[in-house]
Amino acid sequence: MSAALSIRGKRRRGHVLAVPPVFALPTQGIGVKVHYRTATVETRREPLDIATGLASSGIWDTFVVYEDPDGWSIAGGIAAEVLLTPRCIRTTRDGVVTEDRWNGNPLDRIQEFLAGLPIADWSAYGWCAFELAPLLAGTAAPRDGVLAHLVVPETEVRLSGGRAVIRSLRGAALATAEEAVTHAEAPAGGTGRPVRVDLEADAGDYLRHVASLVRDIRAGLLQKAVISRVVPVPEEIDFPASFAAGRRANSPTRSFLLSMGGLRAFGFSPETVVEVDPERRVASQPLAGTRALTGDSELDRKLREDLLADPKELHEHAISVKVAVDELAGPCEPETVAVTEFMTVKERGTVQHLASKVVGRMPEGAGPWQAFAAVFPAVTASGVPKPAAYEAISRYESQARGPYAGAVMKVTQDGTMDAALVLRSAYARDGRTWLRAGAGVVEQSRAERELEETREKLMSVSRSLVARTAEPADGTGAAEGRPRPPR
Repeated sequence: MSAALSIRGKRRRGHVLAVPPVFALPTQGIGVKVHYRTATVETRREPLDIATGLASSGIWDTFVVYEDPDGWSIAGGIAAEVLLTPRCIRTTRDGVVTEDRWNGNPLDRIQEFLAGLPIADWSAYGWCAFELAPLLAGTAAPRDGVLAHLVVPETEVRLSGGRAVIRSLRGAALATAEEAVTHAEAPAGGTGRPVRVDLEADAGDYLRHVASLVRDIRAGLLQKAVISRVVPVPEEIDFPASFAAGRRANSPTRSFLLSMGGLRAFGFSPETVVEVDPERRVASQPLAGTRALTGDSELDRKLREDLLADPKELHEHAISVKVAVDELAGPCEPETVAVTEFMTVKERGTVQHLASKVVGRMPEGAGPWQAFAAVFPAVTASGVPKPAAYEAISRYESQARGPYAGAVMKVTQDGTMDAALVLRSAYARDGRTWLRAGAGVVEQSRAERELEETREKLMSVSRSLVARTAEPADGTGAAEGRPRPPR
């Protein structure tokens, strides 16, 4: 079956749904898997240019760009999909949409769905909302909103070592992607008009909330919480162009750009939530403790020395590492859990952080979703203890976090998971665009310093925003420097 299907009126155990066109897997019999067709293109262009060119080409409505140490992955289109809300789980497979209420651990349902796909060597890409955490913990669950959204792409492009390996479940889509990789041009972010944002938005309320939270900590309600503030972006931005500009100015541990289910986002993640390899080795990378990174080598050295000597920052980091060790001891064999890096300094765009690395190994039969559940959300973006931090966050933040402080991830059939913390990011949904940043508050915190820290973090993204220009009359997207979709 080569054409995409419009799935309307299909029913399986749940509700009848009307959904956008989704690729339907060829029917080859029970137990028979479909395979990706593959092509390889040699390329001398920068992977960032190719990735953002593909994202802005218009050939996919749904896409995820994900950069990790092995290279760049671009996932386009939908072969299978799973979407989790507080009330139900919706899956798409073989052109059929199923929507059911779920019980127990929703991550088990996601894992079961992916494991049962009739696709050989699949990879899934997507994100999990911060609000998934209290639900997993059994505390107050959100009433609405998307908690997790993953897709197995129809087409996948992997860029590494001057080569693009392209996979697709359809021959026509493979040819389209191959042509797009060959001819796609980076979005013209360098010539775009910059977008200015007011980094003082909500500053007064934030100062008051930090002061109140410090009083809560001194009263013994908790040890630490990360509270954030939202900064509106006053106009629509060109997401691929802004991502390209920001990636050139940042030094993230992971980066991403996505358009999924009405959400657009890009970001420069400073740390991973969890990494799991096929041998069940697990790693988490807590970062806590921050100073500005100015570009002045002497000033940055002094700020680094101040960071390493600041009792508040050292305390905040130490308790975060302890929590990470305790959490990994759950799914991992206890004797394998260790801190392999402790309190080094990592440079991340406009800031420098204290960083540590905690590792472990899970026993035979364990899977990556168990490791994810144990450490999510990152302690460095929530607090200590986590349940009390969730309560503080809901008390002092007026807007749901959604992807902010959640995770963006890539999961593969062989048991690999790479989940990055969603920070230093821009978001857009329902005609609204915004940035968000927070700071870790402990007993020694000063409100003015925490506010300044949010400014330093926001600048990692705000300085790279590029305005979206109007579409030309022919709808080709050329006004944003985007190549025409291959025909």
